[in-house]
Amino acid sequence: MIPQSTIDRIVDASNIVDVVSDYVTLRRAGASYKGLCPFHDDKTPSFSVSPARGVCKCFSCGQGGNAVHFIMAIEQMTYVEALRHLAKKYGIPVEEEQMTDEQRQHQNERESMFAVNEWAATYFSETMQNHQDGRSIGLAYFRSRGFRDDIIEKFRLGFCLDSPNAMSEEAVSKGYQEKYLVDTGLSVKRDNGTVYDRFRGRAMFPWIAVNGKVVAFGGRVLDSRTKGVIQKYVNSPDSIIYHKANELYGIYQAKKTIAKEDMVYMVEGYTDVLAMHQCGIENVVANSGTALNEAQIRLLHRFTNNITLLYDGDEAGIHAATRSTDMLLAEGMNVKILLLPDGDDPDSFASKHNAQEFKKYVDANQTDFILFKSNLLLKDAQRDPIKKAKLTEDIVKSIAVIPDEIIRSTYVHECAEILGMDEAMLMRSANKNRAAIIENMKKEAQRERERQERLFAASTSSITENVELNEQLTATHADSTESNTSQMTDDSFASITTPIAENSTNDAPSAPLDASLNIRVWNSTEQRLIGIEKMIISLVTRYGEQLIEIEDENGDTMQITLAEYVHADLSNDNLSLRSPLYAKMLSVTCTHIHDDGFIAHKYLINNQDEAISREAADLISDRYQLSSGNQMTQTEEEQKVTYLSRLLLDYKNAIVEEELKQCNSDLTRPEIKNDINKMLEIMQRVKELGNIQRRLAKYLGDRVIVK
Repeated sequence: MIPQSTIDRIVDASNIVDVVSDYVTLRRAGASYKGLCPFHDDKTPSFSVSPARGVCKCFSCGQGGNAVHFIMAIEQMTYVEALRHLAKKYGIPVEEEQMTDEQRQHQNERESMFAVNEWAATYFSETMQNHQDGRSIGLAYFRSRGFRDDIIEKFRLGFCLDSPNAMSEEAVSKGYQEKYLVDTGLSVKRDNGTVYDRFRGRAMFPWIAVNGKVVAFGGRVLDSRTKGVIQKYVNSPDSIIYHKANELYGIYQAKKTIAKEDMVYMVEGYTDVLAMHQCGIENVVANSGTALNEAQIRLLHRFTNNITLLYDGDEAGIHAATRSTDMLLAEGMNVKILLLPDGDDPDSFASKHNAQEFKKYVDANQTDFILFKSNLLLKDAQRDPIKKAKLTEDIVKSIAVIPDEIIRSTYVHECAEILGMDEAMLMRSANKNRAAIIENMKKEAQRERERQERLFAASTSSITENVELNEQLTATHADSTESNTSQMTDDSFASITTPIAENSTNDAPSAPLDASLNIRVWNSTEQRLIGIEKMIISLVTRYGEQLIEIEDENGDTMQITLAEYVHADLSNDNLSLRSPLYAKMLSVTCTHIHDDGFIAHKYLINNQDEAISREAADLISDRYQLSSGNQMTQTEEEQKVTYLSRLLLDYKNAIVEEELKQCNSDLTRPEIKNDINKMLEIMQRVKELGNIQRRLAKYLGDRVIVK
């Protein structure tokens, strides 16, 4: 792990204009710079760079961040890789933090295995080019398949000699340990302790991960032994550096084109990828015989939301094309399917066409998943109503997994038209399936929320001043409400508030809710609540370390940082932010708020946690923040306390409103109506919430909704 101090040095040294200028032609526009966005087809300059804040932002596609995030996006690197890239650019040495013996050993093993694989890839390539058997067998095979030398070099193809242990002996003679040859799967150890080459006599296809490191190999049997051989291909076994289910063949060579084209083709085999690259189609990857899974989809999602499944037109190809659609749809991918003409696979089809012809065929023949499945239904079900019903249910279940409601509705409408069925009936079925999916998601989300809340509570335990203040306020509040929480007076409410001092704002204080009432938040409000949370954390990011004045319960003025005020105000009402990311951002800010020289936005943008760093950069790089000296920015800073107070009140009011809705809904349920005690309990709760809402309304007045 790179130490935080080193991250700070790298980010501080990285001139955002200098970094972006390596990829984009920039022109000065006032205090900022502008250019054509490199992340989408930009016709007018929409990419803005602010040297004052060290951030960039495209106001068309939304891509942006600091120098690290820009390099991550443009070079398709991980967070750590981008940091190392910038460190090299600015001559900053990167030293790892001190690790435990176990961590050091694990890292050394990983690096040793990567080193062995890198050597092996070079060895196989040189063997094919320079050894007589390599040229006559390995190179002859690839050329017989029509692959040019540039494609062979691009994918680092090679050949392993048909000798029991020639590769293993050569590796050991070069100083590589036998242990790592076995751990990577290059060598196999017999019971008697001797080793042999796993890939002997095979054409070699290195698996290169998205970061450019060789993680594994695939080997294909060549000569006459392929006749009747069940396993023509052998792959490296899983190891600490390679899990086949998490990798995609060709991702390293394809990643930049995928991002540029905003689309990826998915094929099945190694040679399919090679042939498509050779014909000029580079945004292609292969899952190479494994069922597509969530890890692979998330890897693709880093580069695009659009995928076309490209398979043979036979029965096996149809099955392969249909088995992954639901998982892709559930992950928010836009899925199209293309079956090639009978007798063609992507390899043979690509070898017959150039890139323009290939793309023209794709555009003319690819279909979205609903049309593809519907055509299969009409073909297979024919006049069998039972089979048609089952296949229709299968299509509806696929539609139900799509997260976007508008897209789901569109597909239901299209499905109804294609199948000649009642749209309302299909919609009811889709909604029923969707409800079951959401219920499972709610349960999972609740478990995750509870876990995050436990982590949040633990991480904030060191903020002793706030904790002591919250305990005093809660105790005072509990005493005032112990006798009858539903009949709190305005005076008792005022006695527990932590108002902002009058001389620091012209608006109302942020009013705590009843701490003894455990306010519930229901999933249906989360989108609205997260929106308010984002605005709160935006203020924390920009001004979190700045001191504001508040009054305690005795009316005495005290100073507290803005970030600590947010934490104290929420904690006083037993509330915490629902977004795990925003909760973590508030937590780490409060934890480090009193560190020497602490500046909230700098600490968060430079944070080792990539999610925190990205979000912080986005929060300070809005349209107004990129314009130095903008009046909106000045007004916001002057009125930040007023703005924050109103946001916190809005947040609490939204929580109360939603629970009132839930209570009213509960009162209509038959099991509640038939239980007088539950009815009274809920009615009492409604009364309590109403009292809280009225008290909030006094402070809110005419609320301004910020969008």
